[in-house]
Amino acid sequence: MKRLVVLGFGAFAYVSFLGVFAVLVDFLVNAGFIRGIDHGPAESVPVAVAINLALVALFGVSHSVLARPAVKARCEQLIPQVLERSTYVLVANGVLALMVWQWRSLPDSIWSVTLAPVRVVIWALFGGGIALVIVATFLTDHFDLFGLRQVWLYARGKEYAPVPFRMRGLYKWIRHPMMLGIFAMLWATPSMSVGHLLFAVGMSVYIVVGVAFEERALLRSLGKPYEEYRRRVRAFLPSGPSRRP
Repeated sequence: MKRLVVLGFGAFAYVSFLGVFAVLVDFLVNAGFIRGIDHGPAESVPVAVAINLALVALFGVSHSVLARPAVKARCEQLIPQVLERSTYVLVANGVLALMVWQWRSLPDSIWSVTLAPVRVVIWALFGGGIALVIVATFLTDHFDLFGLRQVWLYARGKEYAPVPFRMRGLYKWIRHPMMLGIFAMLWATPSMSVGHLLFAVGMSVYIVVGVAFEERALLRSLGKPYEEYRRRVRAFLPSGPSRRP
């Protein structure tokens, strides 16, 4: 029964991620099926900016702090180690959902592209960003990244082993293709409002800072192989392919 509960928790965390990711796409394209970035509650500009920045900060702090080894060790005193990753995913889902729900609209226009061919190109870049994010998760280990591999192995009574560092596909050209995809999702829009710009800038700053912390942890855990990888391959912009393993 315990194994089934663990497996169910991991599956719930993963399905919730899929739902929140779909809501985020709806939010960014401003479609409004659930909530568009320029729809919903409005406040005076200073109050809206303060609330929105607080939401971005809450996401950034929770997402980064929970990933730190010291915090992970503390969390494992409260929750089983097998559920650590699924819990991280679930918390990130909840904070991102809160951010979309409570985001204050600032609909004044920064730019608006009206030429149909240019709009098509911009939306193609946005769609390419989504595709890049998804592909990048599978080039590492999609199911380990979202906690499913951990709970599946536990349910089968097998010991978990971390996924080894491998340089596959896009990772030979760029160290963080997933983040490049997110940048495309944030910035590729034919209609940029003040609120969208605030969201894009805030999340972009978080990505740069978060990646810096992540790479420090990778250098500590992987050592020289990752240090050499960093020298050969750029972080966010594609470089020539590295053929070393």
